[in-house]
Amino acid sequence: MTRTARRTRRTRRTLRTLQVAGAGAAALLALSACSSSDDDTSASSSAKSDSSASASSASASSADKLSGTVTVFAAASLKESFTTLGEQFEKEHPGTKVTFSFGGSDSLAASITGGAPADVFASASPKTMKIVTDAGDTSGTPATFVRNELEIATLPGNPDGIASLKDLTKSGLKVVLCDKEVPCGAAAQKALDASKLKLTPVSYEQDVKAALTKVELKEADAAVVYKTDVRAAGDKVEGVEFPESADAVNDYPIASLKAAQNTEGAEAFIALVRSAEGQKVLTGAGFLKP
Repeated sequence: MTRTARRTRRTRRTLRTLQVAGAGAAALLALSACSSSDDDTSASSSAKSDSSASASSASASSADKLSGTVTVFAAASLKESFTTLGEQFEKEHPGTKVTFSFGGSDSLAASITGGAPADVFASASPKTMKIVTDAGDTSGTPATFVRNELEIATLPGNPDGIASLKDLTKSGLKVVLCDKEVPCGAAAQKALDASKLKLTPVSYEQDVKAALTKVELKEADAAVVYKTDVRAAGDKVEGVEFPESADAVNDYPIASLKAAQNTEGAEAFIALVRSAEGQKVLTGAGFLKP
């Protein structure tokens, strides 16, 4: 083979090598472009997904926003602490308003079963809550959120020297009790029965606040009420503890009502009452944890 022929063959071989290398490079560029495109598509999909999730979250947040009036029927002994929690609820949920009807649990239960409009019922005893549940007027199972114990409320300075439940039976002493149908009255009677004491009060009052007011106005020398009410009265009365009260502690159940006009608001208020924040307010008022 001549030198010219050998040179021509080498030239052809070099050209084929360059063509193959060029094809490989082109293939790599194509793959790189596809990969970049896929990454861009993935990033775009991720961004759309994040945007959709954000919008969904915002929509849910908007849907969860509470408004309107929440009507709460509650035992008279809850007045101070529930009023505080109501104000707190309104601050946490602008656009809402909490209205209360405080009174004897038995009277409130009768009102609810009679058709009175309410969203939440907080009773001072399971017995009075049962009136409402038996009528089928609660939504869900009532939950105990606090407990309360009895105490004797006397005139400031305790001028009659009352030191025990037995002292309330002294002749000439004007003592007031809650009505026996009211939880505080039923608890007082339970304590008296456990001590085998007989007491004839000068009056039976419709709720614990009415009984306490008799002492505050000096129309009675003493009343058997809740510790929480003695604490709320401040220096208007003086409290006397008695051991028999441990046998007559009342559980307080709370429930949303079937005829509630503001179901979401009712559940949110109950959640606040049962929360650590709500419990702090209640125990600060003298209630016992459930």
